[in-house]
This record gives sequence, structure tokens and C-alpha cells, in this order.
Amino acid sequence: QVQLVESGGGMVEPGGSRRLSCAISGSGFNIFAVGWYRRAPGRQRELVAAINGDGETQYSDLLRARFSISRSDVGNTVYLDARGLLLEDTAVYLCAVSVRPYARTYDYWGQGTQVTVSS
Repeated sequence: QVQLVESGGGMVEPGGSRRLSCAISGSGFNIFAVGWYRRAPGRQRELVAAINGDGETQYSDLLRARFSISRSDVGNTVYLDARGLLLEDTAVYLCAVSVRPYARTYDYWGQGTQVTVSS
């Protein structure tokens, strides 16, 4: 069983920065990809960034300039660094893990961490 716990959310002023963390725990699986998504009020869930087991990254074209995904050396924590935050970045940010190679969907999801951008 895979468990994902996101942290680092909170209130931030426009233009500010935030580091979100996704702690991955469990046993008996390999991680092939980790994605960060967000779900804003009244909007569909959207991909922010993803990273695979080789360290290759993928970003939303609209967000790549302000968001950066990385992982710890051990690989059990994946980070999402956000800078220049805008009001429209307010959302629940969720991480997801794929334990299958070349999968088109993610197998496990965290509960999310709320980021609120407000002055």
C-alpha cells in the first residue's frame, strides 16, 4: 500500500513563494512517476508538473515558468516549488504516484494541501 502526504500549503501573498512536499511511504512497490496536480474552485483538476524515475520532468505550458518539481536524493519526497504566486494559483495541490511503468494514469493520490494566495 502506498501512502502520500502533502504538506507546505498555507496562506501566501501575491508574488510570494511556497515549497510543497509530497512524502511517499509504503513498501513493495516501485515508483515510476510522481505528479503534482491542482484543483481550483470551479475548475477541473489540472497537471502542474510531473517527474519520472529517470528524473525527467514534464510541466504545464502555462505554469512552467513559475513552478519547479524535484525529488529528494532518496526519492521518497517530491517537491513542488512555486514562485511569483498569483491569485489564480489558489487551489488544493495534490500529488499522485504511478507504480506501473508507462502508465497513462496515476494509481495513488494524496489528500492535498491548500494554497491560498491572498493579500
